[in-house]
Amino acid sequence: MGKKRIVKKTGGTIDREAKTRALSKVPKKRTENAILSVKSTYNNTLVTLTDLNGNVISWSSSGALGFKGAKKGTPFAAAKVGELLGEKAKMIGVKNIDAIVNGVGAGRESAIRAFVSKGIRLNSIKDITSIPHNGPKPPKTRRV
Repeated sequence: MGKKRIVKKTGGTIDREAKTRALSKVPKKRTENAILSVKSTYNNTLVTLTDLNGNVISWSSSGALGFKGAKKGTPFAAAKVGELLGEKAKMIGVKNIDAIVNGVGAGRESAIRAFVSKGIRLNSIKDITSIPHNGPKPPKTRRV
């Protein structure tokens, strides 16, 4: 029969190599004011840091940090993405941000909270989630 094999899982933690890789690619451009765009879907959270003209400075997503499957859409994963971009923004010299939120996912608020926890001032939050006025036509009734 032999010994039973024990497999240890590291649940809920992000890939350390992915985080160090993401922090090593900090751009050389310096800016004090920036725009933080958060796109939160049911399956993933994408966070982008841009300058005031809309040029992307850096970005990350919960999938890029090593989260897989259903864990990508959680508030915890979004918070980790916000923390990572907050550290990048500190290295760039960002002091003030305006946040733009898009989508209906769970990570909308937690990504911004984690970003602001790094000591960056939040000026405004703007929600640009599209709202359908009438929506698509419903399917025909089923005939059996």
